[in-house]
Amino acid sequence: MNLASSFYFVMPEIILSLAAMAFLLVAAWREDSGRLLSILSVAALVGASAWTIHLMASPSFSLGGDAFSGLYRMDAFGNLAKLLIFGAAAISLIIAPRFLSDINVMRAEYPVLILLAVTGMSIMVSANDLITLYMGLELNSLAAYVLASFARNDMRSAEAGLKYFVLGALASGILLFGMSLLYGFTGSTDFTAISLALSGEMSMGALFGVIFVLSGLAFKISAAPFHMWTPDVYEGAPTPVSAFFASAPKVAATALLVRVTITAFGDQTFVWQQIVMVIAIMSIIIGAVGAIGQSNLKRLLAYSSINNIGFLLIGLAAATAAGVSAMLVYLMIYVVMTLGGFICLMQLKNRDGTIRESLSDISGLSSTRPLLALAIAIFMFSLAGIPPLFGFWGKLVVFNAAVAADLVPLAVIGIAASVIGAFYYLKVVKVMYFDDAADIIVPAGGKSLAWTGGILALIVSPAGYLLIPVITPIADQAAKALF
Repeated sequence: MNLASSFYFVMPEIILSLAAMAFLLVAAWREDSGRLLSILSVAALVGASAWTIHLMASPSFSLGGDAFSGLYRMDAFGNLAKLLIFGAAAISLIIAPRFLSDINVMRAEYPVLILLAVTGMSIMVSANDLITLYMGLELNSLAAYVLASFARNDMRSAEAGLKYFVLGALASGILLFGMSLLYGFTGSTDFTAISLALSGEMSMGALFGVIFVLSGLAFKISAAPFHMWTPDVYEGAPTPVSAFFASAPKVAATALLVRVTITAFGDQTFVWQQIVMVIAIMSIIIGAVGAIGQSNLKRLLAYSSINNIGFLLIGLAAATAAGVSAMLVYLMIYVVMTLGGFICLMQLKNRDGTIRESLSDISGLSSTRPLLALAIAIFMFSLAGIPPLFGFWGKLVVFNAAVAADLVPLAVIGIAASVIGAFYYLKVVKVMYFDDAADIIVPAGGKSLAWTGGILALIVSPAGYLLIPVITPIADQAAKALF
């Protein structure tokens, strides 16, 4: 493939990179340009999305293609993941300016950091080589560390950024060690070459390489037992940043994990499948049990994200195209549910404009803010997978894929753990509808939050089932690109 074709495939990343550099110059000259740059950043994401859709829809690229001598892979799987990432990032930019301005931390660097993080994620999901994987991962991580500590005057935010940086550096070291082992025992960093080298009997060194790589990636998706950073970072970071962390980077890291396991480790399914199954079960149980005692709503959603990653990994553990397709469907629904939940939290303010995050603050919310309470209830029921809300469909397709792959015990454990997880979701609804009104929360947040939250709530309502004929074929096509 010639250089021109390579640049054609990476045009979404080029658009985002050029926009980030241009906006950084504007930010240096105009410190008060945060809102303007947020709008322009959304426009850049729309442009990158339009090019990605062009690549997906063009019959000429139906089979995908490699760029830069196989370092980068353009295919339907990566393109779908990019669209999810771009959409989640755009929503994170739309909801942020007013909220960050109210707490006096809105600066022009915020949209620039979002664009740089998204550029790294976009590279991650199309990586076809360990070097490309690490470049994209670190570009995303470096921007994320700064975003976590963006509220410089808040000790919790500074602590969150420091914890994320230290533990992220540890995870990067684990990942690098695993990559070096794989290179040493396979003689290549290319995913296809690694797959060929691992097609026979796996050596002990290569096995440790696989374990270390999967461990490093498990940290990035906050899967147990590498989840320890998630509750503290989600609680300490500004809420729009937490919403971003819970959506776009989760999509990128999950898609990267799928590509690595299916493409690079595909011939050693039995080896990585056991690891993924253990991580899935631990994530589901720890995420569900850990959330029960939480009184902070952001920490509760953090454990919810750990729990949902476990369900996503059940689809991957199936090691089939149907399993990956189910995983992508669940991922699409999860992004909507999680963003909607955090948008609702951003509207919890008292009369002084102080942000409230405690479970007790929403006592009796249904009598004082009925529409907000209804939206929160919709997202909580959907996250719990209670029919007829759309979140039920995500879990159903994942469990179906696991059963079809003869992983009935894994599906049974997942279904049983869903009951545990439903407890803390229902507890939130119970506090809003059956406890005495605390009368703390007042109308706040602006029209952008209300409209965005309302649209997302509509998507996860029973009306979301109308999207099944649209998203299922797209997910099937994306999954087949890996097989």
